[in-house]
Amino acid sequence: MKKETIKKDSEYYIGVGLCFGVAFGAVFDNIGLGICLGLVFGVAMQKRNSNTQESP
Repeated sequence: MKKETIKKDSEYYIGVGLCFGVAFGAVFDNIGLGICLGLVFGVAMQKRNSNTQESP
């Protein structure tokens, strides 16, 4: 049998961060701030996970 590995795209975390940012921005009636914070948290999660994946 062949083992299949699921590879996540590098933009996956940025997209998730933006989705949560827009949702929180809509809740707090400040979409611009939500998008900015979502992007920042998405990039931070991407960097954190890419560093752990490269380590043996």
